[in-house]
Amino acid sequence: MAKARKKRVVLKLSGEALMGDAGYGIDPAVNISIADQVKEIHKEGIEVSIVIGGGNIFRGLKAATAGMDRSTADYMGMLATVLNGLALQDILEKSGVNTRVLTAIEMHELAEPYIRRRAVRHLEKGRVVIFVAGTGNPYFTTDTAAALRAVEIDAEMILKATKVDGVYSKDPVKHKGAKKFSRLTYMEVLRKKLKVMDATAVSLCMDNNLPIVVFNIKKKGNLKKAVLGQKIGTVIS
Repeated sequence: MAKARKKRVVLKLSGEALMGDAGYGIDPAVNISIADQVKEIHKEGIEVSIVIGGGNIFRGLKAATAGMDRSTADYMGMLATVLNGLALQDILEKSGVNTRVLTAIEMHELAEPYIRRRAVRHLEKGRVVIFVAGTGNPYFTTDTAAALRAVEIDAEMILKATKVDGVYSKDPVKHKGAKKFSRLTYMEVLRKKLKVMDATAVSLCMDNNLPIVVFNIKKKGNLKKAVLGQKIGTVIS
């Protein structure tokens, strides 16, 4: 029997998830596919918020290792998440889903500043909320932003969208013998140094008993299955 569905969730999308096989930028077909899946669960009455990365446009850590000042590189990465958020908002609005983009770095002409109570109110009114610009601080990833926002708005789970169907012991693309985990504890993720979310994000989820479901966003219907509590991907709790 399926578990009870969740009412309020945070979907964590990497920037790479938007670029498809293009290798850079935003693939319109992938953007539409993700929007369709979000619309599907939104119609079920689920309160959906999305935290989006910017790695398809600019990756701050990579630039920092190449010699750029880390803070400057991270701020540039935050701006890249705004571009992705606006692109996702556009396709969702065109499909009939009301949205709001809330940014951790104020830019009034493009998005609303992030205020926790405002975000919760938007969700209660049936709007999909897209969080951009990470936490607004350098040295913190968008994974940590997802965990922070989820805790702040009292979300019931984080849905970590990836290109593979769960967490593996090794990269399944490079290692055919990689073992897939159906369930993991937070401590197992930290101890094994599994590349799911960064340690700060996992620790924040652990401290607040916030489950994480890692699943393949490329297969249509998976997002709904995760929200409905069906057996899919890897559950970290």
